Amino acid sequence: MIDVKCNVIIDSCCDLPPQVVDVPGVELLQFPYLLGEEQYSDDLFKSLNPREFYERMRKGANVSTAQIPIPTITAAFERAIESGVPTVYLGFASALSGTFETVSLIRDQLIAEHPEAELHVVDTHLASIAEGLLVFEAIRQRARGLTAQELVDWANEARFYVNEQFTLEELEWLRKGGRIPSSVAFAGSKLDVKPMMDISLDGKLSLSGVARGRKKAIRQLAEYYKRRTAEIGCGTQVVSGSADCPKDVERLKAEINKVDETVLFLETSIGPVIGSHVGPGMLAIAFMGQDSRDDLSVSDRIAKRVRGA
Repeated sequence: MIDVKCNVIIDSCCDLPPQVVDVPGVELLQFPYLLGEEQYSDDLFKSLNPREFYERMRKGANVSTAQIPIPTITAAFERAIESGVPTVYLGFASALSGTFETVSLIRDQLIAEHPEAELHVVDTHLASIAEGLLVFEAIRQRARGLTAQELVDWANEARFYVNEQFTLEELEWLRKGGRIPSSVAFAGSKLDVKPMMDISLDGKLSLSGVARGRKKAIRQLAEYYKRRTAEIGCGTQVVSGSADCPKDVERLKAEINKVDETVLFLETSIGPVIGSHVGPGMLAIAFMGQDSRDDLSVSDRIAKRVRGA
């Protein structure tokens, strides 16, 4: 049996099934949210199932989210320090939430008080199932005996190989969140345009294309998988995430199986934090594939060298 050398703290924006992260030495920090007038903690849909959550959204319930409370983060980090076990926090993209900045400040304060402690924080620059895939693989690497520092180094490199793309049922939810103009949402609905989106290197949402209709969007997700795994071969682990659209998940799996029959699927639901911004019908895939740094233009690569990045 391998001696586990570190513990891991994660957050609920990883959108993984609860049984995947319910592992000794792994602690989950839960984002809070309001659904209508009721307050919940994002417990990976243990207390509120995805169908109920998204049905209430469809019926007009307002959803609002907040950062993980400071006392929750502080208590988790204090437990990690008291355990004496080196610990790594793998966090939701700082470009999408102020939580990581808060986490870093709390970590620095506690380390100043306990300089002997080993407590690392990692900005994954990922969200939802892309973050989830990194967490899933990190838990596996931890079980294989990586130290805390080795796990930090692994995560900071592995994140570049996490490929994710997703499509939305409608643009209205992005309009409500102020991410696109009303005119674009209106035109998109009239033309039945489905946005294809991914996560940029710095952890921001990025529009990567459009598809005319849901069926074409699903086919484009499968084509994205094929293109981004061409040099890796078969047997890739794929995380599929959906916001209450199970039939589309089955269609997506069938399309991907046309490309690769050996794919290992891990199915999960898009959680309430991400779901509140994208709405019912989000369909996503994440997998280890092509290095996203290879996608940089020549101009962008020059800029990175100038900045010393």
